[in-house]
Amino acid sequence: MGNNIALVGNPNSGKSSIFNRLTGMRQQVGNYPGITVEQKTGNIRLPNQNVVQISDIPGSYSIHPYHKDDSLVLQLLTNHQTENFPELLLYVADATQLERHFLLLSQINDLNFPIILILTMTDVAKKEGIEINLAYLSEILQMPIVCVNGRNGEGIDSLKNLIQENLYQSVQRQGNFKDFPSYIDDVAQICETHNPYLALLYLQHFDKVDHLSEAQKNELQKIKDAHGHDVLDWQVKETMGRFDDIAPIMQKAIKYSKEDESSIFTQKVDRVLTHPFWGLIIFIVLNFLIFQAIFSWASYPMNWIESIFGNLSAWLKSVLPDNLLTQLLTDGLLAGIGGIVVFIPQIAILFALITFFEEIGYMARTVYLSDGLMRRLGMNGRSIISLMSGLACAVPAIMATRNISNWKERFITIMVTPFVSCSARIPVYTILVALVIPSSARVGIFNLQGIVMLGLYALGIGMALLAAFILHKILKSSPTGYLALELPQYKMPHWKNVAISVWNKVSTFVTEAGKIILVLSMMLWILATFGPGNAMQKAEEQARATAVTQQLTEAQIEHKVASARLEASYIGIIGKKIEPVIRPLGFNWKIGIALISSFAAREVFVGTMATIYSVGEDETNIQLKEKLKQDRFSDTGAPVYTLATCMALLLFYVFAMQCMSTLAVTKKETNSWLYPAIQFLAMTAIAYLAAWAAYQFWS
Repeated sequence: MGNNIALVGNPNSGKSSIFNRLTGMRQQVGNYPGITVEQKTGNIRLPNQNVVQISDIPGSYSIHPYHKDDSLVLQLLTNHQTENFPELLLYVADATQLERHFLLLSQINDLNFPIILILTMTDVAKKEGIEINLAYLSEILQMPIVCVNGRNGEGIDSLKNLIQENLYQSVQRQGNFKDFPSYIDDVAQICETHNPYLALLYLQHFDKVDHLSEAQKNELQKIKDAHGHDVLDWQVKETMGRFDDIAPIMQKAIKYSKEDESSIFTQKVDRVLTHPFWGLIIFIVLNFLIFQAIFSWASYPMNWIESIFGNLSAWLKSVLPDNLLTQLLTDGLLAGIGGIVVFIPQIAILFALITFFEEIGYMARTVYLSDGLMRRLGMNGRSIISLMSGLACAVPAIMATRNISNWKERFITIMVTPFVSCSARIPVYTILVALVIPSSARVGIFNLQGIVMLGLYALGIGMALLAAFILHKILKSSPTGYLALELPQYKMPHWKNVAISVWNKVSTFVTEAGKIILVLSMMLWILATFGPGNAMQKAEEQARATAVTQQLTEAQIEHKVASARLEASYIGIIGKKIEPVIRPLGFNWKIGIALISSFAAREVFVGTMATIYSVGEDETNIQLKEKLKQDRFSDTGAPVYTLATCMALLLFYVFAMQCMSTLAVTKKETNSWLYPAIQFLAMTAIAYLAAWAAYQFWS
């Protein structure tokens, strides 16, 4: 077994800062084995130059698994057969909130693991007049303690030294859970001992520990039935008993020399930010400013990136031989990838602002603020986390519903979250909004494009809430659950955390989308470059003959020829087959191809359009929106991308389920294909009707 350690603690304890300080950029994101929960792992280089792996376990207030993912702490600390089983735990606690953070610490300490206690926010505690007797705490807890400032890295070297000393100590503590199955025969005896907590974990949660065999589970069930303990009542008594034990320790270990200024400041600010009326107004204004920033701040780097790809394509065509390989490189791969890379600035700004609000403590207030409204719609305050996470991606947003204990509230949240416009829709919105609204258009001091973008997001959120209300009235279930929530004190963000979070999320977005785009771009280029028999050659000859009689310019002739060849290609044939279905929406066959390909991922729409409209054209440096403006229906000659068509297409993408990954995660979370099928059909029907109505209204 390799050297593995784990980072444990409550949410908002500063774990992310410690993890980032220990690992820097030497970290990766994946799923815990057998559990669909995101984990962060990284490597630490110790003073003796040895490298150990560290896992950041999701924050938890207690070892009792109230929800599906809460059992993660229990599973990781009881299954010694896993590859990442920790030999040492780093427990992170906020020095300003020690009593609350010590509940989980005392529970884990009973498992007899080697633990290093890390105190964060000690600088804030000092300013608030909180004095902590570290020597007393270390003696009473029988574990080393180190103070670490996640903001500036102070104490990290001392922490690494402690890790090295404790990880390689000759006498290792052996916990009761390290050989969990071998203790089954002793459960009955444990139930009668002075420490019923261990028995509680066995009897209440054994079915959630994946590595137990069915025979072992059956044996534990017999013991559980024989004793007939009320485990919920036992759990409450155990928790309250622990706080009774913790309180006198805190009284001896902590002294307050002055009034808690930070808490007073937080309370004053919360009188406004959590106000039922003004808090909601501020929340709406903040979201409005976010989308203004997405357009205003991102326009300059987007133009720069667009120019780079255009010039690179033109340069490659000028230096490389004019053959199919060059066309594949410039018109296929480069056009498709460029159509995604150009939107990195907008996505980075969105992630940065969301992470910023998480860091300062505002996101918890949105949960509290929205609980009343969410309950009227069949959800609860925690549902807002999924809905807001949906601004980034519906897949982790749906997974986040595991924190919702009530089945009905969780199911409704899963079904409606995809209505919230995710970051993958940004490229589609941006290109279509830019087609119908000039970048210079303003309403007062605000950019009109940003206002329209906010309107699209508001429309998606509004539909999510309406759908939730309808499902709430249809579904019958047990009474609603409860909301237990910590409102952390406001604090300055750790800018390194923000930077690392944005880097991880954007790089994941680009690499995951890039895999799809790379394959689809090649497939689209092949389908658009070749056709059955000599159909494309005949189409070209006919187009040239027609162009001669129309006395067109050379550029117009080449454009007409390229369009004719594209229409006669394999992709043109596919598009023509589906065009009658989407023509009532104002869509042509090229849009139909993009709709189909973007089901793999919505952001592929722009890459697909870039690939389709680049094929056969020499003017590769013309921006995609200019090419779209020039497009015409082949039968009428009328412009395709009118205001009516763009509005219809925008509404289609606001409401449609254009994401196979979201359907897959819905299936996994509901354990049935029925619900994702309903989700897909309902959202597609709503999208089609909304697009049809928009096209009729603006035509």
